[in-house]
Amino acid sequence: MVSSFLMQKKNTPLNLLFFILLLSFLCSSCAKAPVSRTMEATAYCGCSKCCSWERGSWTYLKLDFWNRYVSAGKGKGRDYTGQTASGSYPEEPEEGFFSMDSLYRPWMIPTRIVLFPWYFLPKDGTIAADTKYYPFGTRMYVPGWGWGVVEDRGGAIKGPNRIDLYFNSHSEALQWGRRKLPVTIQKP
Repeated sequence: MVSSFLMQKKNTPLNLLFFILLLSFLCSSCAKAPVSRTMEATAYCGCSKCCSWERGSWTYLKLDFWNRYVSAGKGKGRDYTGQTASGSYPEEPEEGFFSMDSLYRPWMIPTRIVLFPWYFLPKDGTIAADTKYYPFGTRMYVPGWGWGVVEDRGGAIKGPNRIDLYFNSHSEALQWGRRKLPVTIQKP
């Protein structure tokens, strides 16, 4: 439509200027530029030590061991579902098919396509942060861990320079430990 409009007027400077302005408007974005900040990143997992829950209730003399209950804080005694404060289930980030690992081990590409097609797209991990500074949905990149989204709050996570990263296992969380890293932040 725009090209037919330009052809009718035979390249007048005003139409060319209009076309350039229209193209620049369509190509521009309204997203805020990412900010980098040095933060202290700790790790947690879904285990009873990290998330303060216990199996079985003393009300039933711990015979209902298949149930999990909150063991600390103001919600002590309530059922523990494993959900984050935003209502989602925590996840560790996944790079997806097009990652650096595909460059390092290209012979694994056919295996991944056939056996693990659900790993084709990357997935953001779960980050716990102080929601006064970083509301739910804030996206961050942590070097050595990957992209994540703020979906949780932690009891000890206070201030703008602290985050908690989710790992699938307690041993991985202990291996990560506590690190000061330059974190890239994309506010929603």
